Amino acid sequence: MKRLLSILLLLLLLGCGGTKGPTPQEQLEAHLTAMLSGAALVGHSTTWNKPGLSGEERYSIDGMTKLAGKTWLLRTRMKLGETEWPLPVPVTIEWAGDTPMIQLTDVAMPGGPYSARVVLYKDQYAGTWLGPGRGGQLFGRIVR
Repeated sequence: MKRLLSILLLLLLLGCGGTKGPTPQEQLEAHLTAMLSGAALVGHSTTWNKPGLSGEERYSIDGMTKLAGKTWLLRTRMKLGETEWPLPVPVTIEWAGDTPMIQLTDVAMPGGPYSARVVLYKDQYAGTWLGPGRGGQLFGRIVR
């Protein structure tokens, strides 16, 4: 009996002294980083009062870094004409359970300040966007 108690005490002490794994939130953030880094959001958008869909749109994300709290920096590329330019975009990421939503609110970008709310789920995205005097919806797939 003493031996059994000694073994149980030893196991309890070993279990308490171990290093902790990542929190559930850290696991979600690591999954999000892996999902978007080196990926592109490929899809279409709509514009208010304009029938139909846009041609295929592509938003390339080279990587992302958590800055503080809910603020992240997406390292993106934006194509203007035939030239692709690096464009760092600060975003807020909110969570609905295990589902991330990217928020931009009046972020200065070429063409004016833009706002968006984009939900990411598995290999898909969908959301809304607003620019100077225009707006619409966007949707598509996350492609690696």
